[in-house]
Amino acid sequence: MGGSQGAFLMTMAVPTAARRDNFFWQLLNRPACAAALALLLVIMATSLAAPWLAPYSPSKLSIMSRLSAPGVSHFFGSDELGRDVFTRTLYAGQTSVMVGAAVVVFATLAGIVLGLAAGYFRRLDTPVSRLIDAMMAFPDILLAIALVAALGATAVNVIIALGTVYTPRLARVVRASTLVVRELPYVEAAKALGVPTPMILLRHILRNIASPLLVQATFIFANAILAEAGLSFLGVGISPDIPTWGTMISQGRQYMDDAPWIMLFPGLAIVITVLSLQLLGDALRDFLDPRLSKGA
Repeated sequence: MGGSQGAFLMTMAVPTAARRDNFFWQLLNRPACAAALALLLVIMATSLAAPWLAPYSPSKLSIMSRLSAPGVSHFFGSDELGRDVFTRTLYAGQTSVMVGAAVVVFATLAGIVLGLAAGYFRRLDTPVSRLIDAMMAFPDILLAIALVAALGATAVNVIIALGTVYTPRLARVVRASTLVVRELPYVEAAKALGVPTPMILLRHILRNIASPLLVQATFIFANAILAEAGLSFLGVGISPDIPTWGTMISQGRQYMDDAPWIMLFPGLAIVITVLSLQLLGDALRDFLDPRLSKGA
């Protein structure tokens, strides 16, 4: 590992107490981060409150009002079956946010286990690293399609597939950070004092590499939402009976000329959500790395 990369990981791994105290305040002082966080909170709140905010049922059909343009009766218009696009966009947000959050949890837990094993135990470094490299050799979307096709098109299987796809990314970050932190004096002192290995991993290493994990988890959240939409668009994701942003776009593409709103609003929801998460991740990375924050 080069000196510059090691310095970056050390600055990311050991934030000072003063920066922890005003962490959220300084983040909110960044206009891009504050705007991204506000948009993200609005999208999550409206999606979770869909049963109370939506004027119709997401599966209610109304042939008489099919392909209606946006108006008072249908804020975002209606689709080819007369279903309210605004309602379905809200309910689809529930699915996308739930899948994205579950993928982050899955990938984080699996990535931490693999990364700590490879970074702390020297004998496990080579086999675990080769496993990570082999998983990353496949394009993300192709590996996800293969896993969903093998497991079945359900929400749980989509979460497992995408979690498996994004685990190597986080595992590499954990491994690289662990390789740096395990050589620091306080870890060596803990070993000399006979502190149990699980305690060293959790209290002395994992706590001090939380910053890069947080940044990486933010990017995985965005990528998972985008990948889930891609799987649904291709017809290999969650069942079409469950509204998702990708499914709505896929169903509306044949009406692109006559009713573009069927694709427009779920597409905007994806763009805003992913962009907000990316901006938040960039702000966290800049804030948690002192060298970047000085230049900002």
